[in-house]
Amino acid sequence: MKTKLLLAAALVAAVPTAGMAQQRAAPASILVVDTNRVLRECTACVAATAALQAQEATFQQRGQALTGPLQTEQQSIQQAVQAASALTGTARTNAENALRPRIQAFQQRQQTAEQELRTLQQNFESTRVHVSLQLNQRLQPIFTQIMNARGANLVISTDARLASAPTLDITSEVLAQLNRAAPSVSVTPLPPQQGAGQPGQQPRPQQPRPQQPRPGDR
Repeated sequence: MKTKLLLAAALVAAVPTAGMAQQRAAPASILVVDTNRVLRECTACVAATAALQAQEATFQQRGQALTGPLQTEQQSIQQAVQAASALTGTARTNAENALRPRIQAFQQRQQTAEQELRTLQQNFESTRVHVSLQLNQRLQPIFTQIMNARGANLVISTDARLASAPTLDITSEVLAQLNRAAPSVSVTPLPPQQGAGQPGQQPRPQQPRPQQPRPGDR
């Protein structure tokens, strides 16, 4: 990664020399913003992150409530299958026939649980993306307004910079304007018309994704 950055820096440094004989480009006026800080500290971000964490906790609790009994039943069925396999003749056939409805009922419960957990996971992911989209919609005009007010032609995240002067940092200004423009956001899944497409890369609160429990896993 460092090698790629150094190569990129070398290429950028070579561009003005290569193009000097043809035409001088207008000097760039760049501002920087710590998007991680903005999305960590903004009023709406703090509330949305707390709500997402609560949803994740609920998801995990529901997963445990569904998978726990299924794992117990699965172990019991496995023991019954092993016991049946130790029998012979009619006794074995009768034992296996008696187990079939129980196995089928278990498989149905397992499929229902997996479907419920998939739906919960999809709703969580959709909600997280919805929060990101709302914040991005508020941030874009803020970036543009500050850029125009300062006569800049580019705003970059501090994650992408190698170095910059403190006077170029507009993080506090962006944070203040975002708090005024978006004191809160909706922490709900995307509306159907928005959920149909694939959203692009959007800023979002740093939030771990829940790991979906799989019924039957040990």
